[in-house]
Amino acid sequence: MRRPSTTIRLSDLLVLAALALLMPFSPFYSHPALPRIPDKVTVCRFDTAMADTVRLHRLEAAIDELQYFLRVHQVTDDGYNMVAQYATTLTCQAALCRKAASWPADSIWTVRTAAKDRPMVAVKMQRGYWRAGHYHIGRLNGPGVVRDCQGRIVCALWDSDTIVTATRRDSVGVYHGQMDSHYMACGQGTYDTADGIHYEGFWQHDQREGFGFESSPIHTVRLGMWRQGRFLGERISYTSSRIYGIDISRHQHEKGRRRYDINWSALRITSLGKRHDIEGRSFPVSFVYIKATEGTTVLNRYFPRDYLKARKQGIRVGAYHFFSMKSPAAQQAEYFLRHSIVRAGDFPPVLDVEPTDAQIAQIGGDDVLMQRIRTFLQYVERRTGMRPILYVSQMFINRHMTNAADIKKNYNVWIARYSQYKPDVRLVYWQLCADGHVNGINGPVDINVFNGYQSQFDDFVRTGFHQ
Repeated sequence: MRRPSTTIRLSDLLVLAALALLMPFSPFYSHPALPRIPDKVTVCRFDTAMADTVRLHRLEAAIDELQYFLRVHQVTDDGYNMVAQYATTLTCQAALCRKAASWPADSIWTVRTAAKDRPMVAVKMQRGYWRAGHYHIGRLNGPGVVRDCQGRIVCALWDSDTIVTATRRDSVGVYHGQMDSHYMACGQGTYDTADGIHYEGFWQHDQREGFGFESSPIHTVRLGMWRQGRFLGERISYTSSRIYGIDISRHQHEKGRRRYDINWSALRITSLGKRHDIEGRSFPVSFVYIKATEGTTVLNRYFPRDYLKARKQGIRVGAYHFFSMKSPAAQQAEYFLRHSIVRAGDFPPVLDVEPTDAQIAQIGGDDVLMQRIRTFLQYVERRTGMRPILYVSQMFINRHMTNAADIKKNYNVWIARYSQYKPDVRLVYWQLCADGHVNGINGPVDINVFNGYQSQFDDFVRTGFHQ
């Protein structure tokens, strides 16, 4: 057997010397410079004064809607604290925006940020996206960045490959909150758009799902339940601190050939209809609206007696007119005032508008109808000194009042919506059912709830207009 040679060749020595020079622990090894994030960043401001003005206008409009919401709610209502906190945030942003408007358009300043020396590692993932961050034993930990399969950039905080919280920017706005493993909004999160819309609440599969609220400079605060990105409405708590009322006509006195009187001293609401559970409680009747007239030919013969008896019981009273599409608005207003009673201390008169789409088309469309409504409201306001209330349905206001912002601004609105959710507009009353029950009245009764609590109700009684 041949013995192995123990002679060290020159080539072996050269290889060992080269390895010694190239090893990271060698004193001769020159470490490559790692990329560094500077701790000072120069920021240039190029916004124009017009951009600041538009931004401030959006903020002030959103703050106005938030403050309205807070006025008609109590701290015990679901979501009140969320809205109040965001209102404070927007107020601070508006103050900064006013301050920024005074800065020169080309101003430059330096912002300090913490430096992080350790570079991120980028890894190609399945389904066409990549992510970069700090890996430990193959799992992503700490801050990282990922591009999802739709090309959106997600900055997240990971714990063992699980997202703790993330921020994602898309073409419309920025999402911040919880995500699932597919980088879709899931759980709690917020979403802010460039035009001032803010949503805060629960998500599922990148859609709003569950309880949340949306603030916008162009519509009222939407706080309540969402399903597949669509707002269903706000559920209110029916407690004794709310203000309830009814509206009646001859139908509460006549059922076929039978005639019924109302026991005004025994009135008490015992049911809000099948959609609203009051858990066996009952509520007093704080106000009543009585139908007086319809068109230019129909009278409610029970109106005078009901009016006087309700006032005798200390119940706030108002009269309403059912609008007809067959006669001029001014004639209807005159007919209403001639056959109804409007005294000091009464609630403002109401115009009840319930036409079909075919009737609206027959008279010439929405604009013609809105002008007739304006004529009636303005006529009654001039004669009584009170701003009348407009009674319509939620569907009517969505379909036919898009070009009637002046009516919604200058007159209170009473909305009929027979649903478990509150109407999504500014309103004074919500008619929540037509199948309620009231002790002292035979048969079903329309039940209404005032949009606010006792302090707002007292202001309405004093001024006749719900702010």
